Amino acid sequence: MPVPYNTHTTTDELVADYSSLINGKVVLTTGVSLGSLGGFFVQSIAKAQPAWLILAARNTEKLAQMEASITAAQPTVKVRTLQVDLGSLESVRNAAAQVNSWDDIPVIDVLVNNAGIMAVDYKLTTDGVESHLATNHLGPFLFTNLIAKKIVGSKEPRIVVVSSDGHRLNPFRFDDYNFDEGKTYNRWYAYGQSKTANMLFSISLAQKLGNKHNLQAFSLHPGVIWTNLGGHLDWTVEMSELQTADKSLGNAEGWKEFDAKPLERGAATHIYAAFDPSIKADNGAYLLDCHVADPLVDTVKSWATSSIEAERLWRLT
Repeated sequence: MPVPYNTHTTTDELVADYSSLINGKVVLTTGVSLGSLGGFFVQSIAKAQPAWLILAARNTEKLAQMEASITAAQPTVKVRTLQVDLGSLESVRNAAAQVNSWDDIPVIDVLVNNAGIMAVDYKLTTDGVESHLATNHLGPFLFTNLIAKKIVGSKEPRIVVVSSDGHRLNPFRFDDYNFDEGKTYNRWYAYGQSKTANMLFSISLAQKLGNKHNLQAFSLHPGVIWTNLGGHLDWTVEMSELQTADKSLGNAEGWKEFDAKPLERGAATHIYAAFDPSIKADNGAYLLDCHVADPLVDTVKSWATSSIEAERLWRLT
């Protein structure tokens, strides 16, 4: 019987249970900084002595702080940093080329696509794509595919895509993903579209690489955690806008209080997705609170679990 992990499960509990599975692994995580989910995830698994922790982020100063933190706590764990702006396809290509040039790291056992943005003002990237979609989906999609050879070189490769129950806020807008050049833009709908894309991406990875390369792929909702992801928002205003968006869609979240988690519970599902051995039969699944989400109980929209939608998105991307 699998251990009944739940919303109260902590990172330390999982690291203790999965220590033999983490030990010796090469793990690449995007969006790592002190006080973030990604940062707490790598700090937690460092205790189990992975072979390499590859830390990727846009800000080089924050990367250096993160590297110093891990090295001070776990001096025997090898750490390498990678600067990448996922909102720029040129930056993603350069970062992937750098990873592929590292002859001393021939395989990547676990890739955690953790980086993302949330509820920002309307903006097109230099590539002409709405910024949530570019940073949260296009960048990770391209990066993953460009370093795929190193990932599938692992005996048991696993890819984790950090999504959110925010996928409830919008299906993928196949014919208008840029919101009519901003005319119909809503920051929460845009965030929702990108989080739906994250779930569909993991489904496609599982379907396309699962049987051929023994690859496991999962998306997840870490929970509501107050990190720097929403540091730019005035929640006295934005909470009302978010509730309005939910109410317009008939989502229960429009009428209820958010149950926030601390980092040690929020990052637990990252560890569960990256290492739990019991979920292999659920390849491509969406996880939350350290379990495979149940659409009859949990917030799981059918538009984010459709194989047809996943294939449409793969082709468009």
